Amino acid sequence: MPDESTSRGAPRPWQYEVTSKLGPEASTATFPTVFGAGVTMTTVGDPLVGRLLDGRYEITQRLARGGMATVYRAVDTRLTRTVAVKVMHIGLGDDAEFARKFDREARAAAKLSHPNVVSVFDQGQDLGGPNSRPYIVMEYVEGETLRDVLNREAPLPPARALEIIEPVLAALAAAHDAGLVHRDVKPENVLISERGRIKVADFGLAKAVSSQTSTATQGLLIGTVSYLPPELVVSGKADARSDVYSTGVVLFELLTGRKPHTGDTPIQIAYAHVHRDVPPPSVGPTAGAIPHYVDALVTRATARDANLRPPDAKVLLAQVRRARIAIQQGLADDPELMRELRSAPRQENGGPRRDRADYEATQMVPSPMPAARAQPRPAGLPRTVIDAPPPAVPRSVHQPTAERLAASERERRARKRRRGWLALLLVVMISASAALAGWYLMEGRFTTAPALDSLSRAEAERVASKVGLSIDFSEAYSETVARGLVVSTNPEPGTKILRGGKIDAALSKGPERYPMPVVVGLSRSAAEAAIEKAKLAVGKVADGYSDQAAPGTVLSASERSGVRLKKGTAVDLVVSSGPKPLVITNYTGTPYDAAAAALSSAGFRVVERSAYSKKVAKDLVLRQNPAKGRGARGETITLTRSLGSLQVTVPNVQRMALPAARKVMREAGFKTQVQRVGINRPGVDFVVYTNPGARTPASKGATITLYVV
Repeated sequence: MPDESTSRGAPRPWQYEVTSKLGPEASTATFPTVFGAGVTMTTVGDPLVGRLLDGRYEITQRLARGGMATVYRAVDTRLTRTVAVKVMHIGLGDDAEFARKFDREARAAAKLSHPNVVSVFDQGQDLGGPNSRPYIVMEYVEGETLRDVLNREAPLPPARALEIIEPVLAALAAAHDAGLVHRDVKPENVLISERGRIKVADFGLAKAVSSQTSTATQGLLIGTVSYLPPELVVSGKADARSDVYSTGVVLFELLTGRKPHTGDTPIQIAYAHVHRDVPPPSVGPTAGAIPHYVDALVTRATARDANLRPPDAKVLLAQVRRARIAIQQGLADDPELMRELRSAPRQENGGPRRDRADYEATQMVPSPMPAARAQPRPAGLPRTVIDAPPPAVPRSVHQPTAERLAASERERRARKRRRGWLALLLVVMISASAALAGWYLMEGRFTTAPALDSLSRAEAERVASKVGLSIDFSEAYSETVARGLVVSTNPEPGTKILRGGKIDAALSKGPERYPMPVVVGLSRSAAEAAIEKAKLAVGKVADGYSDQAAPGTVLSASERSGVRLKKGTAVDLVVSSGPKPLVITNYTGTPYDAAAAALSSAGFRVVERSAYSKKVAKDLVLRQNPAKGRGARGETITLTRSLGSLQVTVPNVQRMALPAARKVMREAGFKTQVQRVGINRPGVDFVVYTNPGARTPASKGATITLYVV
């Protein structure tokens, strides 16, 4: 059964191309899945990844690829915000008329301002390559799609299902009020942000694409086959009631966990939408769990006749809200809502609306023979001549001839009917053969690549063999998939592939981890080389002091050696800058013994010197070299101990003439001053005594007072 989703997880996009005879003329239907969030896809080989689109949008990652476009995550460099950029495939933008319609539809979608609508920011043409491709810039929604919720939770309780569908209808109602039809309502286009906000994406874009593709293929129908309204299959035309139908199918799937119509091929599913009603969701495993008014809500929204549905999403939204209130009140039945849902809509003139074409096989019925008409009597002839009965024929002569004529006529008519039936049968056989041959060339010789993600090797081979495919296995690291399970496949699930072909599948080797090398004791360059060789990264490098390690040697690392680390893990290093510098304190003028002890305990080697000083007392530090700054442990500091002043014995100059006494004192290293005592008499002055006295010690250079008479 073709499905728009793959295994549990993010939806996978693909495109179906189907040729059908559902209407009076053949039409080709294309059903793409064009948007998915919270999903990260590979970007290997994508030429747009890394490009700056239109000089503004830097493409960073491919999110999803569909039949008509590819969605990328990008950064708006002008406004510095993350956006989603949808780029149409090569060839869709070649037609100027299509570019004009795409621009008009994008502008119409951009006018929608609603909390449940994915905003459209910008649109333009990618002129960076040989082919011009339209693109549209949309709001980026970080989270998941409704398909993820279906895969994880379906079937949902009615209250939960109506709670989810209400904001979807609110978004559609805003679009219908603006005259915009979505045309492609499906779980993949319903995005749920990480905060639980529900938003609908891709408003109005399917219409522009269908107008372009119809020129090339005589009428492409854009939509997803499981949610396609009948009128879009038959005529390719859609209005607000078409969105109502698709929303009703989504609600059916939320309530039941399954799609209403299934088939082996997309054409069978599309045929079922046209010819079979969507059953009430309470039929099957969910019987008894769904109220009757919710049944009626779904069947009314999914009526095959568009005129029997609610005219737009606003009406259906009001009915959904009434049903939610009834469920919250615990009502098993709501007669008023049931009467409203079961009443048939009327045309404006009061008559029932019946616009849907009947699809019934025609039957060949032979046309009845015309009855014989009475011939008018010519004027002027006698009545007896005209009206006279024919002469009687003996029964024995006339009856066999009449019977033979009647039998011959019956045989002729029978042969004619047989020839007609044979001709019809031949036409049917030729048409069936041509259809079968066309189906084989377009679809029959292909199969669909199955979803193998998270399967073991044996399970993957078994699933692939069921659809006639073989697998070539390789290995790849994975952070999320356990060892031995399939990580990814090429082609991706849902892609058409020739029967008997091969699928490339990568088996998980588990998380990619590498052992931390030994780097302590190595030089910085050698340590960095060892880290890069181990497929790790060098992080921050800081300086550290060490008395033992030479400068430039790695002292420590942020990761312990031997630990297995993720590829590219940053490893921080501490590199030796040699011994830690010591602060030199200046001890000049302090007691020598205490200063020497302090410097020695700080790690310096003290060398003692001594000198006399008139200003610095004895046993104090006279000088220190170096006196300040920083030094290494074991560095030499010279301290000079003060010996105090130099002591000299004062000479005895008593009874010496003053000039001779001064000379003696000067030669002994003293200065002199004269103090007269007694009676001053003219003549030669003689020294009586000195201060300090004779033969006493005094500091060299001191001033000696000479007392003279």
